[in-house]
Amino acid sequence: MTEEEQLDFLGQERIVNVATFGPRGWPHLMPLWYVVRNGEIWVWTYGKSQKVKNIERDDRATLLIESGDEYQELRGVQIEAKAELVTEFDAVFEFAKELTIRYAEGIDSIEGDAAEALKAQASKRVVIRFDPVRTASWDHRKLGGTY
Repeated sequence: MTEEEQLDFLGQERIVNVATFGPRGWPHLMPLWYVVRNGEIWVWTYGKSQKVKNIERDDRATLLIESGDEYQELRGVQIEAKAELVTEFDAVFEFAKELTIRYAEGIDSIEGDAAEALKAQASKRVVIRFDPVRTASWDHRKLGGTY
């Protein structure tokens, strides 16, 4: 995929699988909701989660966003990245609003009780920004039936 096609694809899909290195050296793989900011994948998770502990130990991660059921439909983007933990409360809260708007149909702002609920969540969470080091992509729809 071209860079533009990759960004389009990332904007359409909803789940990123994030692999970090667990405490025994094995991959720790988790599906997460995400937001694309300036071409980077951003997620949030609980500050005490295994993902966070893994990133504190080793900031390398591999991300996979993929789609398709049949071979000729398969598309995806794999990103090797350096992970940065963002812990500042206001940044986490702002991200929470952005993520919620992306995944909640029909809303374009977070106010009142909903904002208070997100503030309560934000106090327990961190944001992870993935700085891409290497990206690979594929789109089997472009193969035209020849494999």
